[in-house]
Amino acid sequence: MRQWLEDMEARHGIDNLTQKTRQLVLVSFVLLLLLVIYRGFLLQGDEFNWRPVVAFVLPLVLFLPSIIGKRARGHAWLAFVSLLYFTQGVMLVTLPGQGIRGVLEAIIALALFTGCMGYARFRSRQLRQ
Repeated sequence: MRQWLEDMEARHGIDNLTQKTRQLVLVSFVLLLLLVIYRGFLLQGDEFNWRPVVAFVLPLVLFLPSIIGKRARGHAWLAFVSLLYFTQGVMLVTLPGQGIRGVLEAIIALALFTGCMGYARFRSRQLRQ
């Protein structure tokens, strides 16, 4: 795996890979955030309760400074948090009527994980040069 990544860095360049993984992180982060907000509102009953929405959104929002600041370590931690949303998406697939939303959440969270891990690797190597 390491050799494959080093070959890819040599072929495409670290700057290009850093930019591509950053774009993947931004798109998947926004999509996951929107999906989680939507799901939080679906849990509402007759009256509005903000607690489910905050409970689902807060772990993602806490990483906004790291994403805006382009910090590799923050992206690495966000990758691990995204696995919680992946697990939740897989769990939703098993519930009746939640399959599509669960698959979407799992795929988007997996894209966020991949993008964050790639960005953390390429950005740290880029900063070392």
